[in-house]
Amino acid sequence: MASAFLSIVQQIIRKGSLKLTLANGETHVIGDGTGDLVVARLADQEAEDAIRRDPTMKLGEMYMQGRFILEQGNIYDFLSLVKQNTTNEIFDFKMAALLVGRIAWQQLKSRVPINRNKHNVAHHYDLSAKLFDLFLDEDWQYSCGYFEPPGISLDEAQLAKKRHIAAKLLLAPNQRILEIGSGWGGMGMYLTETTEGAEFTGITLSEEQLKVSRARAEKRGLSDRVRFELQDYRTMNGRKFDRIVSVGMFEHVGIGNYGNFFRKVSDLLDHNGVMVLHSIGRPKPSFGTNAFIEKYIFPGGYIPSVGEVLPPLEKAGLLVRDVEILPMHYAYTLRHWRERFVARKAEAVALYDEQFFRMWEFYLAGSEMGFRWDELFILQIQIAKNQFAVPDNRNYIAQNEAKLKEFEARRPPLEKVTF
Repeated sequence: MASAFLSIVQQIIRKGSLKLTLANGETHVIGDGTGDLVVARLADQEAEDAIRRDPTMKLGEMYMQGRFILEQGNIYDFLSLVKQNTTNEIFDFKMAALLVGRIAWQQLKSRVPINRNKHNVAHHYDLSAKLFDLFLDEDWQYSCGYFEPPGISLDEAQLAKKRHIAAKLLLAPNQRILEIGSGWGGMGMYLTETTEGAEFTGITLSEEQLKVSRARAEKRGLSDRVRFELQDYRTMNGRKFDRIVSVGMFEHVGIGNYGNFFRKVSDLLDHNGVMVLHSIGRPKPSFGTNAFIEKYIFPGGYIPSVGEVLPPLEKAGLLVRDVEILPMHYAYTLRHWRERFVARKAEAVALYDEQFFRMWEFYLAGSEMGFRWDELFILQIQIAKNQFAVPDNRNYIAQNEAKLKEFEARRPPLEKVTF
């Protein structure tokens, strides 16, 4: 009699080739024989039962623990095989009930008045700086690159991302610039160096990122124009900025706080100011975050649909001036990150341990798979309060990018961050 786990897998995998060894030692070949063969093995019955009950959480956990084992192909190959056959993660009533419960809990947490932002940020971004050095580009851009033209390197794509955002910001001399979620400082330094007389403020809730950013600004001789602060955007008062940028931070705001976020942006943005918001987006509301990512990687995070972002933005009195969707660019970025990370496995294991390495490999593989097969994308929204703050055509973007390329050709090369 086929096991319950095997029955589910046989229902899912119709296309492709999977060779699966169950906990009892039985081996089964599943699929239509097309594509590259993926060979997987379950180490014990408890792991098999756990994945059967709760694949969204337990597949990642069992992979982390070395109890779901890939003997041919890697974890991305397996996840991609599953996703090409189904986008459904619910196969019975119990799974549906589990999903509904998780969504309800995440929705509740996003609306309670307890501020866990700093705790949530520290969970991910206060990990050892040496970990991020294993896979990021030379400027430590931990967000989607812009692969334009196609086929450029990761370093070139991250520079193109900064250039593209800077072009949309319509930078001018002596402007006050705010970055909400300033990372390791690369975007802030780029905007400051490309804008004569600019005064830049970057805020973060990561003490590790703050330390690195300040050291980098000092090393590049920018300490008099660039200020990094340990600051929650929600408690900023008394200042107005000509330009605001936020890259890869909005995913951490939480769906219950979008109204507060855009009201604060409205308070901080000058009447003639411009903001560019760069965030991961999804094609329709999901109401909750993947259980594995929520628990192990980004607690409190949420990826919005365009339809979830625009109403609170408009309600805050802000105007949408431009919307651009960048499909697939994060899939390319994540592929680079994952390949770099796996190539330096020994260093990652030395920093933490084997289980941590597999957790991050699963996170990077699952994220890449989401952009390739679940239609996730990057959303860039240009925002203003005054309809005349932005030109009435998009020609200026390419024109500004050309000027920024000229500056980049003259700029001294970046020094890679070292620890």
